[in-house]
Amino acid sequence: MKIATWNVNSLSVRLPQVLDWLQANPVDALGLQELKLTDDKFPHAEFNEAGYQAISHGQKTYNGVAWITRTQGADVVRNIPGLDDEQARIIATTIASPAGDIRLINGYFVNGQAPGTDKFAYKMRWLQALHNWVQGQLALHPRLVLVGDFNVAPEDRDSFDPVGLKDTIHHTVEERAHFQQLLQLGLSDAFRLFEQPEKSFSWWDYRMLGFQKNRGLRIDHILVSSELKSRVSACSIDRLPRKNKQPSDHAPVVVCLDL
Repeated sequence: MKIATWNVNSLSVRLPQVLDWLQANPVDALGLQELKLTDDKFPHAEFNEAGYQAISHGQKTYNGVAWITRTQGADVVRNIPGLDDEQARIIATTIASPAGDIRLINGYFVNGQAPGTDKFAYKMRWLQALHNWVQGQLALHPRLVLVGDFNVAPEDRDSFDPVGLKDTIHHTVEERAHFQQLLQLGLSDAFRLFEQPEKSFSWWDYRMLGFQKNRGLRIDHILVSSELKSRVSACSIDRLPRKNKQPSDHAPVVVCLDL
């Protein structure tokens, strides 16, 4: 089974690229972030024609998340239960696998703008609420995968300039601590289960030749529960879509599970 995550930075703009990518990379489940469209505008017919089911949690102009799956999901949840949040940032579903049901959680994590701002405080509240909810989800679903644009570079090696960007957004001690707290729940960073090339990133700024100079961050992640960890056979970042005309500033991340 292959599960992927991709911040597409506007599905209406990038839909042909997503469909082309799915044709070349027929994953079983794809979590999308930053749809930037409402649910009534979601292109269900196009995904159905490609052989996929889709569930979405959209929002006009900003945010928005979706799961694109081979099989129909169940027990869908939109946003973090109990958190008063107007932003469309979380969608969860459960799909069947040969090893049993797998809980899929897809998140577009809060950016946070800068330490000391109201948006950063919102990010901290959101991350704590996510932690508490995922903890409960793990108790109910031992086979769980959490994917998304985390907007956190967990370690210095996940940043092109860890010294110059120290303590700036995505690099703060507080953000990294929340990432570690998710791991302490029993989740593992699938990408780091394997030897990876140095300076492996999933996001590059459109400005200043960010991609061409590999001035990037690894902020898109796939975390797997302890029950799935031994079944992870590969995890990689697909840089190819970043070379497209009018690309997203993020690249897909793909995990392979032997089930």
